[in-house]
Amino acid sequence: MKARMFSVALAFCTMACGLTSSVLAHAQLFSPPKPVAQKPIPVLQPPQPGFMYPQHETLTFTVDWRVFTAGTAVFHLDQVGDVQKLSATADSIGAVNLLFPVVDRFQSGFDLKTGCSTGFNKQIQEGRRKIASELIFDNARGKQIQNERNLVKGTATHQEANVPACVTDSLAAIFYTQSQPLNVGQIVSFPLADSMRTVTVGMKVESREEIKTPAGTFQTVKVQATAEEGVVKNRGHIWIWYTDDPRHIPVQMQAKLFWGTITFHLQSIDLK
Repeated sequence: MKARMFSVALAFCTMACGLTSSVLAHAQLFSPPKPVAQKPIPVLQPPQPGFMYPQHETLTFTVDWRVFTAGTAVFHLDQVGDVQKLSATADSIGAVNLLFPVVDRFQSGFDLKTGCSTGFNKQIQEGRRKIASELIFDNARGKQIQNERNLVKGTATHQEANVPACVTDSLAAIFYTQSQPLNVGQIVSFPLADSMRTVTVGMKVESREEIKTPAGTFQTVKVQATAEEGVVKNRGHIWIWYTDDPRHIPVQMQAKLFWGTITFHLQSIDLK
């Protein structure tokens, strides 16, 4: 059995986190960069006027693969001054944990006025693999800086690349999208920094749907994440269901890849 089932799911569903790692090895939401003609990168739009993030919020999800509950994912949001702090955890459970244990941690944040990411850190423990990585944005120099340590091999790498003045990251993107108008037929496009490059991500609002979760029944808008490079291009699809109200709370996430479907079901919302 292979691994890398969830790295997204927070990294842009995860878009997203790292528990997807538990089920199939190295099935990544981000593929190696391919030589393509560079297209203009869109400007990250600030949150729409009047949108308010909660002071504190914890969203807990179960992560299902086929008929199995593969793990849990928990997102924490906390306001600290003008910054929305984000953290997420991804942990395998049950049979999946016995086959390929996952204990992943992610931290991010973004400016509440501009939506610009303040950086992205992750600590990955997937099977025997242990990685600690930090992504720093040096806006004065127009650089993104990644420092990564392999905790098993005892090695370290340092990389730098150009980056626009204002971008989001793989974790912040899920919650940045909340702050934008989500009307059916609309595409919200923004620059996302990942793996030493900046890609344009489009969040396409496909339809309205009623979604039933353990946390309740919600009227939602179904949003598909797309990208011309990087995110699961020609290998799968990612959707996030946001509540069809001014809060736009993510209540379900799903990644359909060639080896199966991973679904995040909201278990609870805690505003403490």
